[in-house]
Amino acid sequence: MTDFQFKTKLDQTILLGRKAKDAAELLDGLINTPDSSIYYHTHRFLQQHHYLSPEPPNDYAYWATEVLNDAHLGEQLWSIDIIQFSTIGEIRNAFVEVLKHRVADGHKLREAPPGGEFHFMASRTFVLTTGQTAHTLSEFRTIFAGISVSSIYYHMFDAKLRVQRGMNDFSRWFAELGKPDLAEQVARLDPYSYTLEGLRKRILVLTERYDKN
Repeated sequence: MTDFQFKTKLDQTILLGRKAKDAAELLDGLINTPDSSIYYHTHRFLQQHHYLSPEPPNDYAYWATEVLNDAHLGEQLWSIDIIQFSTIGEIRNAFVEVLKHRVADGHKLREAPPGGEFHFMASRTFVLTTGQTAHTLSEFRTIFAGISVSSIYYHMFDAKLRVQRGMNDFSRWFAELGKPDLAEQVARLDPYSYTLEGLRKRILVLTERYDKN
């Protein structure tokens, strides 16, 4: 059985030098920017405002609503349920489809005022070891109760989408530990509907049930 090594991360924001003034240019940018940009613009609010629930909208929806004043487009972009996707490519395609329909619907595209253009950004992630390792579920719970929210974020979100493991790190380890039901329950959680602290509390509750078995 493999021990669980807790990791954390630091993100460096990168300005890509590309911007959009309307939905057509936003669409073009979404098609041609790297995965790291898609991930940044759909998850930035979640990480930076981890104490808010439900989470604020993604950057695309926020810009369409607040800058373009296109409430209908903003609502469509906001309503994309990110949890149903297991890869960044799938997330990209969902936003692309919404924007393709908006650009092709024949209605005049609204333009951002000067200075209000959408700037495409990305993030470079540096993964760091915390030096904390769990050998048992009891040790996991003790360490998990005190780790940083950046560590929770990395193991829940980055591992699944950016590292493309298809599942969060916690569930993968619980399965290896011989607790498939716990692994499934954590995998079924909608992490976007919790604050990171709320996610910590929920996982602690679930693991407590299995720690005694």
